[in-house]
Amino acid sequence: MSDFPLDLPLRPRRNRKSPGVRAMVRETRLTPEQLILPLFLHEGSSDQELESMPGCMRWGLDGMMREAEAALEVGIKAVVLFPKVEEQDKSRTGEGAIDDQGLIPNALRRLKKELPELVLITDVALDPYSSDGHDGILGNDGRILNDETVNVLVQQSLMQAAAGADIVSPSDMMDGRVGAIRDGLDCAGHTDVSILAYTAKYSSAFYGPFRGALDSAPKNGDKKTYQMDPANAREALRELALDEMEGADIVMVKPAGPYLDVIVHLREGTTLPIAAYQVSGEYLALKAASASGWLDERDSVLESLTGIARAGADMILTYFAKDAARWLREGR
Repeated sequence: MSDFPLDLPLRPRRNRKSPGVRAMVRETRLTPEQLILPLFLHEGSSDQELESMPGCMRWGLDGMMREAEAALEVGIKAVVLFPKVEEQDKSRTGEGAIDDQGLIPNALRRLKKELPELVLITDVALDPYSSDGHDGILGNDGRILNDETVNVLVQQSLMQAAAGADIVSPSDMMDGRVGAIRDGLDCAGHTDVSILAYTAKYSSAFYGPFRGALDSAPKNGDKKTYQMDPANAREALRELALDEMEGADIVMVKPAGPYLDVIVHLREGTTLPIAAYQVSGEYLALKAASASGWLDERDSVLESLTGIARAGADMILTYFAKDAARWLREGR
C-alpha cells in the first residue's frame, strides 16, 4: 500500500459522506403525498383482518373513516376503494356495479362529506360483482364480451362520479373503455372527474392475496385474454398510445416491482403522470420475509418504493402506504 495519496481528483464518495450530503444530492425523492392507500370495504359493521394479507383489514364504513383519517394525518392525500361483495349479491352481468345505493357509492358520499380534502379514487371493473369472477361479462361461449362490458363500465363510472369520486380507474383492460368512459363523463357534466387508466395491467401471478381479500378470483378459466402477457413490454406502448388518445389523465403499470422496465418505457413515452401498483403478492413477499427476520421491513419497503419511483412512477398504490408515510416523516 502506497504511503502517498492516489491521484484521484474525481471521488464520487464525497457525495456520500454524511446523511446531510446524501439527502442534498438525492436524485429520487419519495414523499407521503406520492402514496395512495387501497382500502378494502365490506357491508358489515365490523372490521375484519385479512388472512391472505397480514396487517391489512376489510373495513366497515366506520372503520374506513378511521383509517382514512389516520392516512391523512401521516400525509397521504388519496385512497382507492375496493368492495367485497357477498356471493348472493353477485350476478353473471355484474349489475351490482351500477347500484347507486351500493357499498362504494355510500362510502364515497360519506368520505366526501366528512373528509372533503381527501382524493377519492374508485375501481371500475366488474369482477367484485360478477358471479364468474371476471372483469367483464362472460358470454355463453366462455368469451368476455368486450363492448357489452364497456357499456356497463360507463354506467359504473357515472354512478361513482355522481357519488363523489374524484378519479375513476378502469382496471378491466377492455378495449376502448377509456374513450367511452370519458365521453360518458363529459356528456353527464362530470368534466372534472379524472381517469386513471390501468394501461399496462399484466396477467400476473402476484394478484392471489388480493383476490382472496375480495373473493374475486375467476370461477373458471383465467384473465389472459384481456390482461397483458408478462413477456411483453412493447405492447404496453401501444396501450399507452390508445389510452392517451382516448383521454386518460393518468396511466398505470400493474404490478410495479416485476415491471420496472415497463414503467421506464412508459416514462420515456408520455408526459402524463404515471402510477404504479405495488400489488398484494409484492406486499406479502416483503411481509413474510420481514416476519421471518431475513429482511428489515422498514428499509426493504422504502427501498422497494424508491425503486418504483426511480423507474418513473409519480404515484404508487401500496398497502404499505401508512407505514411508509410515517417512516418517511421520521427520516430515512
